[in-house]
Amino acid sequence: MIRIGIAGGAGYTAGELVRLLVNHPKVEIKSIASSSFKGKTVSAVHQDLIGVDLQFAKTIDFDIDVLFLCMGHGKSRTFLEENTIPSSVKIIDLSHDFRLKKSDKINGRSFIYGLPETNKEGIVKSSNIANPGCFATAIQEALLPLAANGWLENEVHINAITGSTGAGQKPSETTHFSWRNSNVSVYKAFEHQHLAEIGETLVQLHQGETSELNFIPVRGNFTRGIFATLYTKTDRSTEEIEETYKTYFKEHPFVHISEQPIHLKQVVNTNNVILHLEKIGNKLLITSIIDNLIKGASGQAIQNMNLMFGLDETTGLKLKASNF
Repeated sequence: MIRIGIAGGAGYTAGELVRLLVNHPKVEIKSIASSSFKGKTVSAVHQDLIGVDLQFAKTIDFDIDVLFLCMGHGKSRTFLEENTIPSSVKIIDLSHDFRLKKSDKINGRSFIYGLPETNKEGIVKSSNIANPGCFATAIQEALLPLAANGWLENEVHINAITGSTGAGQKPSETTHFSWRNSNVSVYKAFEHQHLAEIGETLVQLHQGETSELNFIPVRGNFTRGIFATLYTKTDRSTEEIEETYKTYFKEHPFVHISEQPIHLKQVVNTNNVILHLEKIGNKLLITSIIDNLIKGASGQAIQNMNLMFGLDETTGLKLKASNF
C-alpha cells in the first residue's frame, strides 16, 4: 500500500483528493494536516466524507511514501523551506509554485510538470511533480496535437468559463453566493497566470515559438467544471485534423474525442477530458471540457501518483459523470 500524507487538508482540492483516495485500492491515508482544524474529524470540514474515520493533525508525519501539497499558491515553497522531508518521500504539489522552469527547484528537488498527456515518461521517472493548473489543463489538451505537429501557425482565441470552486474555499467578493449566482464576469483577460505554463508546454512540443494565445477567462455561476472554446485559422481538412487528434491521444485513456457537440455535465465528477472538433470555413473550433477539481487538480494528481508508483494510471479514477 502507498502511504499518503496531505498538507493543507481543509481546501476544496484536498477534500476531493481524500474522496478519491479513500476508494483507491492501493493507498492508505496516514496523515492529513490542517493548522486551522487540528484535532477535528475530516468530515467536520468535508461533510461529504461523513463515515470516513480520519482526523486532522497539526503537522505531517513524514513516515509516508508520497506527500500531496494542497496549500495556497506560494505556500508550498514556504512549507518545503521550513520542513525537512526525507528524500525517499515523493511530492506532488497542486499549487503553481513549481510549474515553471525558472522556479522548479528547491532543496535539491527538481519538479517535473505533471501533464501526463505530454510528459508521461518523465512523470514515471520523477519523484517531484508540479500538478498543472485547471485552465491550463483544459486549454493544453485542446492544443497538444496541433503543437506536436507544428500546426500552431496562427493566433488562437480562447474563451473559458469556470465554476466557483476554481477560486478556492476562502470566501471573497466574487465567490460569495449572492454575487456569483445568476452572474457571469471576465477576469484577468489576456494576463491569466496559467498562460505561462501553457506557453512552456506548447513551445516544447512545437520545437519553437508558437502563435499568440488570446485568453479570456470567465467566472461562471455554477460550482464545478471548465468549458473552453478555442478557434484558430487552418487550411487543413477536417479528416486530417480528426485523425491527428485521435492518433495523438490513442495511448491516453482519459482523453476522448466526441463526434457530437459536448456539454459540461459529461465530465463533472470524472478525470476525463472531452474534446469536440469542428471545421467552419477556414477556422478550426475546438471545445474542451474538464472537471476543474478532478482532472484540473486532485484527479490528475492521483493519475500522476499512479504513474510514479508503477500502477495503471486509471487506478481509482474510473468515475462516472454526474449527468443528471
